[in-house]
Amino acid sequence: MPHFLYVIFSKSKTKYYLGETHDITERLQRHNNHTYNNSFTKIADDWEVTLTFECVNKTDALYLEAFIKRMKSKVFIEKIIQNPQILTDILSKK
Repeated sequence: MPHFLYVIFSKSKTKYYLGETHDITERLQRHNNHTYNNSFTKIADDWEVTLTFECVNKTDALYLEAFIKRMKSKVFIEKIIQNPQILTDILSKK
């Protein structure tokens, strides 16, 4: 089953959040409805999807999520949004 890495953005907080899922529509709705009580995304209710990247499996999606979060860089996230090919390159070198 395909899995997706996704990046969402809140205009009101000017923050990005990234995660992985098999259903982006449902996940976005859950973030905006504050379904995840202890989640970072509870700070806003205007999250919008800025990037989806299809992975062949959950393992790859989790790998990319962890890789990007380790970077702790808004600039890096913005580079990925502008050029998703970076994600393919990261996966090819794992």
